[in-house]
Amino acid sequence: MSDKETNIKEKLIQALTSTIRVISDDLQILKKSEKDENSNKFDFAVLGNLNNKNDFIRARAEADSAALKKKFSNNKIYKKNLPNNSSCKSLYAIAEKVRYETLGGKMFKGIKKNFKDNYNQVISFKTKDQLKTKKDVPVAEAFELYMLKNFHNIKLTSLTSKMLNFWEKDFNQLIDKHINFLKDNFEDQNIYSSKFSEILQEMEIFQTEDNEESKNENHEDSLDNSSNDDQERDTEGGKDQNKDQEAAASLDADYSIDKYKLDKENIDTDSDKQSSEQVISKKKINNLNLDYKIYTSQFDEITKAENLENVDEAKKLRKTLDQQLIGFQDVVTKLANKLQRQLLAKQNRAWEFDLEEGLLDSSKLPRIIMDPYNSLSFKKEKDLDFKDTIVTLLIDNSGSMRGRPITIAAICADILSRTLERCSVKVEILGFTTKNWKGGQCREFWNKKSKPKTPGRLNDLRHIIYKGADAHWRQTKNNLGLMLKEGLLKENIDGEAINWAFSRLKKRKEERKILMVISDGAPVDDSTLSVNSGDFLEKHLKKMVKFIEEKTEIEILAIGIGHDVSRYYDRAIKITDVNELGDVMISQLSSLFDNKKRVH
Repeated sequence: MSDKETNIKEKLIQALTSTIRVISDDLQILKKSEKDENSNKFDFAVLGNLNNKNDFIRARAEADSAALKKKFSNNKIYKKNLPNNSSCKSLYAIAEKVRYETLGGKMFKGIKKNFKDNYNQVISFKTKDQLKTKKDVPVAEAFELYMLKNFHNIKLTSLTSKMLNFWEKDFNQLIDKHINFLKDNFEDQNIYSSKFSEILQEMEIFQTEDNEESKNENHEDSLDNSSNDDQERDTEGGKDQNKDQEAAASLDADYSIDKYKLDKENIDTDSDKQSSEQVISKKKINNLNLDYKIYTSQFDEITKAENLENVDEAKKLRKTLDQQLIGFQDVVTKLANKLQRQLLAKQNRAWEFDLEEGLLDSSKLPRIIMDPYNSLSFKKEKDLDFKDTIVTLLIDNSGSMRGRPITIAAICADILSRTLERCSVKVEILGFTTKNWKGGQCREFWNKKSKPKTPGRLNDLRHIIYKGADAHWRQTKNNLGLMLKEGLLKENIDGEAINWAFSRLKKRKEERKILMVISDGAPVDDSTLSVNSGDFLEKHLKKMVKFIEEKTEIEILAIGIGHDVSRYYDRAIKITDVNELGDVMISQLSSLFDNKKRVH
C-alpha cells in the first residue's frame, strides 16, 4: 500500500472511530476488555484495501452498525429471547440487526443513507449459478432479503427478487400480520425480540431445514462479529468525548469521501452517478449557508408520517379530518374539478389537418373513393406545452397553525393530491416543525459545552413526509390526518425546510417542478432567536428563496395565512380567512399551468 493510500485509510479510521464513539455513547467501544486493550472490538483490518468508492461505503456502514449494536442491543435480552431451534438463530440475529440499524437510521439521516447505499451495493453484487428450487437459496439469505425489503425499504433487483420468491410465502404466512406491531416496538428490544423468536419457532419450514444449520450458524457469526458482552457505558467522557462529539456533531455521516479529497486513483468514479450539474448546485447551496450556522444536526429527524403514530390512532385522526372535510366538500370539489378540466384539456391530443405530409387522414378516404382525382390528406399531432410535472406542497407545521389553519391545509392538500393524481401530475406533501419546544437535545448539548456565543440554529428539526411523490393517494391518505396530532406542531425554521424540499425536488426526473409553500408568517424558533440576531432565520429564508427563484428551474410560490409573505417570495398570496385557502391554492396552480414556464 502506498503512503498516500495509508494516509487516506488512517484519516478514515479516525473519522469512523470518533463517530462510533459518539453514536454508541461509549469511549471504550474499541476495546474488547480491560485485559486486552490492544484488541479492537471493531476490527478496522476488515476494511482491507480502499480501492474504490464501494469500499468506503461498506466501511461506513459496518462502523455505523457496530456502534448502533453497542448503543441499542442489550446482550442479556438478546440471549433471553434466543430461539431454542438452532436453525432459527441466524434469522433471529438478522432481525435484531435490522432493528438497531433502523433505530439508528431514524435518529441520523446520514446513517440511514449509509445503510441504504451499502445494502443496495450488496444486493447489486449478488450472483447465483442456478435458481431452480428452494434448495438453491439458503433460508438465511432469503430472510435477509425479506427483512431488507420490508423493514429497510431496500428495492430488490430482479435476481434477488427471484431468490426471495422461493421463500416469501413462508415468511409472509406468519410475519406479515405482525409487521406493524414489530415496527411499532423497534425501541423495545424485549417486546420485539420475544415476538420474533415466537414467530420464527412457529415456522414449519425449519422442520425440513436441518441441512441449513451449519450455514446459518456461520451467517450468525458474521453478523455477530462484535460481541454484546460489554454493555456498560462510560458516560463520563471528559475531553476525549467532547472532541469526538465535535468531530461527529453533524451526524449526517459527513465523514464522506469528498472530505478527504480523494483523486481518481483511489475512487471508482464510474459508480458515482452524481452529475456535475448536481455538484455545482450543491456548492451553490453550501455557499448560501456560509452565514447560516447550525450548532448540531445530530438530533434532527426526517420521518415518514406513519412513524409518528400507530395505525389505529392514524385512522381516528383521518376520520376527524373527513368530518371536517364535509363542510368544505362542495366548494373545494368545484374548484378541484375546474383545475382537473383545465389540466386534462391541456393533455388532450390535438391535430393539424389537410397537410401534404404526415399521418394518413383516414377520415378523408371516402372522398378519394368518390373522386380519384382528389389528393390524399395527411394530419400531424400538435406539440403541446403541457410537460411532465411534479408539485411539492410544503406545509408549515408550527404551533401557530394549530386548529383551523392546519385542518384546512390538510384538507386542501388532500383534495389537490387526488385531483392532480387524476391528471398524471405527481404530488409530494411535506411538513416541517421541530421535535421540541425550547431547543430540545440540541440546546442541552449547547449548555453542556458552556454556551458558546452565536451558536446558530439551536433546536432539533423534524421534517415529515406525509406523501411521497410516487406514492398513491390511497396508500397515504391516513397520513394527512396526522397533521391534527396533538403535540406535533411546534416551531418553524422555514429556510432549512425549503432547502430540504428543494433538494428532494431537484433529484426528480420530471420536466417541470413546482414548490408551493403554505405558511402563516415568519420563521420562529425561540431557542435560536434568543442567542442569535433577531433576523437570523429570516435572512436564511430570503437567501434560499432568492436562490431557487433566480438560479434554478424550480418554480416556487407561497400562500401566507393571515400574514403577508411577499417579503420572502416574489410570487406570494396573502389570505385573511383560512377558508380561502382551497380557492387560492387551486387558482394559483391554474395560473401556473396557463403560463409557459419562465426562462432564466
